[in-house]
Amino acid sequence: MFSVTLRSLGRQVHQQNKSLAPLFTYSKNGLNTEASFDTKPFKLHKLEEGPSTSVTLSRQDALKYYKDMQMIRRMETAAGNLYKEKIIRGFCHLYSGQEACCVGMRASMRSYDAVITAYRAHGWTYMMGVDPAGVLSELTGRSTGCQRGKGGSMHMYIKNFYGGNGIVGAQQPLGAGVALALKYQGTDGVCLTLYGDGAANQGQLYEAMNIAQLWKLPVIFICENNGYGMGTSVDRASASTNYYTRGDYVPGIWVDGMDVLAVREATRFAIDHCATGKGPMVMEVVTYRYSGHSMSDPGTSYRSRDEIQEVRQTRDPITGFRERLLSTSLATAEELKDIDQEVRQVIEDAVKRAKADKEIGLEELTADISCNPIDTRVRGVTAFDTLTHRRLGPAVNNH
Repeated sequence: MFSVTLRSLGRQVHQQNKSLAPLFTYSKNGLNTEASFDTKPFKLHKLEEGPSTSVTLSRQDALKYYKDMQMIRRMETAAGNLYKEKIIRGFCHLYSGQEACCVGMRASMRSYDAVITAYRAHGWTYMMGVDPAGVLSELTGRSTGCQRGKGGSMHMYIKNFYGGNGIVGAQQPLGAGVALALKYQGTDGVCLTLYGDGAANQGQLYEAMNIAQLWKLPVIFICENNGYGMGTSVDRASASTNYYTRGDYVPGIWVDGMDVLAVREATRFAIDHCATGKGPMVMEVVTYRYSGHSMSDPGTSYRSRDEIQEVRQTRDPITGFRERLLSTSLATAEELKDIDQEVRQVIEDAVKRAKADKEIGLEELTADISCNPIDTRVRGVTAFDTLTHRRLGPAVNNH
């Protein structure tokens, strides 16, 4: 009785003054099992209405989102350290600061929806089902990595996750193709196709949007706008920085990418749009990366340390979410501390494994390259040096 009355009173206050949000509900044992919040307004393009800015969050989901974002943050910190130790070689692009994007999107995806992204893919790999040990072992080239150590930072895959892609913008037409496959399968599955602001000026994006609109493909073109394409700010690279309108005839939506709840609601709205046969949608998720473009980029020659620090202090997706949970009694400080310790231990164990495990042998180097190859000979160092293709495992995402 008391919880119902509290909820009714909260709704009245909420309607009278939106600034008094969040709204608490269903108090139990001193903790609320549900709370409501207001998000920043969404900006719309060719849409009469968008997602609701009033969102509800359950305690169960709150703890999960917090843990997932912390896991990605610590996993990326560990990856950065391994790179500095020269245990990770080659390219390595970190997702630190952008955790709310993939966690929020994943929260609204269904089991049969698909994702394809660019090379900043570690967080997505984890969210799609690979544990941190599988990610870090892949980065260090170990046999226990999710691709047996052969994919590295840019090429990780799992069911319904079509990987990071190393060529700028290459995933844009591929995402349209995945959406076409989903449509052929007769489901209402949707493909989330992510790219950065630096890839937003690629011509192939607009070719993909064109065919997607003509064929009403269930694809969401998602621009993760973190402010900089490599070392160039969006203002210097794009004549129009309103990326959510860049689809022209394709509807678009602007989202605060530092708010996991805003991303969740926008993604749910976009999936509903695409899954009901209305064709594609463009979504601009405004976020920020704390590290450089890659580990070889210090990230401070084209932006100031003060700018990075200001974002960390005022817009950090994890800190802001933590404050929401505490202020609404969805969680206690002790609970969140326990989660932090659990995450720290998981990552420490994953790092140890990534350092200790073995690499694959030469005989496996050319295994599982193709699904059904006609010619099993694979060129080695020279045309006269051949290796043999072998099938060791199932073909992931084989349509």
